[in-house]
Amino acid sequence: MYPYQLKSFEEYQQAYHQSVIDPEGFWANIAEHFYWRKKWDKVLEWDFKSPNIKWFAGGKLNITENCLDRHLGTLGNQPAIIWEPNEPDEHHRIITYRDLYNKVCQFANVLKNNGVKKGDRVCIYMGMIPELAIATLACARIGAIHSVVFGGFSAQSIADRIQDAQCSLVITCDGAFRGGKDIPLKSVIDDALIGCPTVKRVIVCTRTRTPVSMLKGRDVWWEDEIKQVETMGNPACPAEEMDAEDMLFILYTSGSTGKPKGVVHTCGGYMVYANYTFVNTFQYQPGEVYFCTADIGWITGHSYIAYGPLSAGATTLMFEGVPTYPDAGRLWDIVDKYRVNILYTAPTAIRSLMGYGLGPVNHKDLSSLRKLGSVGEPINEEAWHWFKDNIGKGRCPIVDTWWQTETGGIMITPIAGITPEKPGYATLPLPGVQPILVDENGKEVTGNNVSGNLCIKFPWPGMLRTTFGDHERFRKTYFSTYEGLYFTGDGCMRDEDGYYRITGRVDDVLNVSGHRIGTAEVENAINMHAGVVESAVVGYPHEIKGQGIYAFVIAERFTHDAELTKKDILQTVSRIIGPIAKPDKIQFVSGLPKTRSGKIMRRILRKIAEGEFDNLGDTSTLLEPAVVEEIKKGKL
Repeated sequence: MYPYQLKSFEEYQQAYHQSVIDPEGFWANIAEHFYWRKKWDKVLEWDFKSPNIKWFAGGKLNITENCLDRHLGTLGNQPAIIWEPNEPDEHHRIITYRDLYNKVCQFANVLKNNGVKKGDRVCIYMGMIPELAIATLACARIGAIHSVVFGGFSAQSIADRIQDAQCSLVITCDGAFRGGKDIPLKSVIDDALIGCPTVKRVIVCTRTRTPVSMLKGRDVWWEDEIKQVETMGNPACPAEEMDAEDMLFILYTSGSTGKPKGVVHTCGGYMVYANYTFVNTFQYQPGEVYFCTADIGWITGHSYIAYGPLSAGATTLMFEGVPTYPDAGRLWDIVDKYRVNILYTAPTAIRSLMGYGLGPVNHKDLSSLRKLGSVGEPINEEAWHWFKDNIGKGRCPIVDTWWQTETGGIMITPIAGITPEKPGYATLPLPGVQPILVDENGKEVTGNNVSGNLCIKFPWPGMLRTTFGDHERFRKTYFSTYEGLYFTGDGCMRDEDGYYRITGRVDDVLNVSGHRIGTAEVENAINMHAGVVESAVVGYPHEIKGQGIYAFVIAERFTHDAELTKKDILQTVSRIIGPIAKPDKIQFVSGLPKTRSGKIMRRILRKIAEGEFDNLGDTSTLLEPAVVEEIKKGKL
């Protein structure tokens, strides 16, 4: 089924060797297995200085023809998407490849009827329902660029993203269900659009039947628009021919400055890479039911719920809810109900479920599981063993995958059942990925039993091409720290066996529940609160989320009701960024440790948040050394 699927450790070693000796030949060989309208003129052009990267340039294709059309003859009646709703007693949906093709064509025609053309940007802000996948694929079908925003971000965060991408249309729902919550998506969009004159149309899909305001001339119902297309006799929608280097989507990610970065992925290289990494990492076999618990609002959902599985003709399971609703046995009920073979989830989810003990797992039939995976952050050993022993019953390999929004797909990981696994380690790079460790000065750290900053020295097809509208930011963020290298922003160790272990961010970006949040972004939001003078935010170890957010806040005056002020600050952060960025701890302080030039020493605050008081280094050079003692005394 997949001629490029690795079958043994020896095959992995050979493929890896070939991918380093002849990267262009290696990737051209894999790309041959897709449907191209015209073959590429050149496999790769690259330069990490400008930086400029092009894969399969001159090749013509449409990613949806590879995800849908090419499967119709052989897999038309096979489930493409199984959808499990938030409430266990609501009816699930099974959408075959033929159904999905029809629905995507139908909605692509709706987009055209509403004035969307090739190259236009479309913002999608929806809950985890099949229409979210249909909307993204419909954009790709007609060459529009989708920018999916996770359905938990605030109006301000959405407005920032819409303005940056200059979106002309928004697709949303009346509301979304997530666990015990109803999220009023449409009213959040209404607030966001107050300052977004580029948006001419909003298409609203019915989900929660929440009352919403519909503006004449701007807002239309998804269902009404579909009916209009149906009256035309449900015509197909020919796929727009795209160049391999045309933009496929923009996905915003937090940076170390307050402004989110629009990571740009293109059609050809991203498709080849998402498919290759999916088929190999999970050792996907035709007919297997694959369940990734992520949201399509994040890169994991783009690559490993939608494009990777669908381009491979897989059955992908989409879940609207959360792992603990209505109880902590929900994921195991889903595995049991659909006979799931592959489960890909986040360490945060695993740690949270561990807290409920084995009661919710017992008496659930998990015998269908063959492979397990974790994503978003390194998985700690305790969670790894719990997952392996209690969910995989000791017989399922675990792939602990390291990658980023920017990489487009998995980079360093065990290959299920093929390459060695080691708790807490991402282990070995996939073929085509050339990692390198460097010291602070950019000098390569060679050999084993070493640590350094993780860089990649050669391009791979899934990598980002730019940050939307700001190529200089792209250069500065990823290619200026170490000349000639892509800098991941992560620290890493390589052990005596040559296995890689990611040790966390080395820049001012936190990894909370597998989602990257810039400290500057959270500080900006806290500082918007009327009573706040200044704040500093750091990460600290959190037993469920991996990293928690610890905020040190200077308030204008110490209020008699500190708890109420804390709640007000949390409300402010929620409103500006979204609930995902709310600090776990807020400590009021009279000052912050600063150098004489005014730079906040977050390193000291991080040590205090972690409770490492003996290891603060020399504080005598600070502007006000006494402030450190006061902060230590007040630690939460």
